[in-house]
Amino acid sequence: MSKPPRSLCVIRLSAIGDCCHTLPVVRAIRRAWPDTRITWIIGQTEYALLEGLEGVEFLVLDKRAGRRSMRDLKARLASRRFDLVLQMQASFRASRVALMTGCRRRVGFDRARARDLQWLFTTERIAHRPGQHMMEALFGFAEHLGIRMPDEPRWDFPLTASDRQAAAALSPDGPFCLISPLSSQRRGAFRNWPAERYAEVARHVVERLGGRVLLTGSGSALERDYAVVIGAVSGVIDLNGRTTLKQLAALIGSARIMVCPDSGPAHIAAAMGVPVVGLYASSNPQRTGPWASGEYVVNRYPQAVRRLLGKSAQGLRFGRRLKQPRAMHEIAAGDVIEAVSRAWVRGANRRRPAPTLASRG
Repeated sequence: MSKPPRSLCVIRLSAIGDCCHTLPVVRAIRRAWPDTRITWIIGQTEYALLEGLEGVEFLVLDKRAGRRSMRDLKARLASRRFDLVLQMQASFRASRVALMTGCRRRVGFDRARARDLQWLFTTERIAHRPGQHMMEALFGFAEHLGIRMPDEPRWDFPLTASDRQAAAALSPDGPFCLISPLSSQRRGAFRNWPAERYAEVARHVVERLGGRVLLTGSGSALERDYAVVIGAVSGVIDLNGRTTLKQLAALIGSARIMVCPDSGPAHIAAAMGVPVVGLYASSNPQRTGPWASGEYVVNRYPQAVRRLLGKSAQGLRFGRRLKQPRAMHEIAAGDVIEAVSRAWVRGANRRRPAPTLASRG
């Protein structure tokens, strides 16, 4: 661009992990264009994590409220004018929101990655770069504007002192491992690993590594069922339903390691520099794995593709998901235990992130 726009709208409604990937992109744009007004249209759940982000106005769309929430958002957008819209989510709902902004310059994904006919709703498209991690793909929007991806992306979640104090009150004395066993119950159940295998991992942490295990989740019925199995291991503390998203992020930041499938907590942990033992068989970690924690990912995606589809992962569309729960059974407890042992050593030596300005308030 010849000069920074006066106003910019980012559309990334969900999910938590993808909004974690979007955050350093927004921060990079904020640094490059300090005088540009940035508005981020985001989902209700994701806003609970990012509320208070400095220099960004949020407009919240509660998808659970259906048409009413869309009408409310449209009314709020009526008084705003944007010079540029970044359609960083390829979905029909996000494209409808982009049209509601009234902005004539709308940047979307390249044709190959623009799902749900997104190319019909955009006026510009980012460069086609196959095989990218999701965060690299989202940084393609900044690069389209002449802003390069930094060598060290910056997240700095806007956590308050009260968030950190609440997390500290739930933390045990000594090192601990966080296990967040389930992915989204509505869309991501195919990523869930058997509870009995998580219990084996928890037992290893307690009996062999001398740590404690904190079990986290929203407190859904299935998570409570998992907690019965995993919580039977002595040294496991069940925190299901006892934290807000911000408190969970603060708790993750204090953990030695994180164990979980492809889910929001995996990406929060990666953003905070916590070693993530990611369990990947239904999705490709090259696209959605925890950033900079690849050495601890247990990747059985190629084996699951071969067993369930009878073909090589290289022959699939990049990022294709296997939505069969059987895929996660390709991951053996022993493989996860081995990765946990390595990550445990790394977690003991990691540098704790410096508190952000928001965390001091």
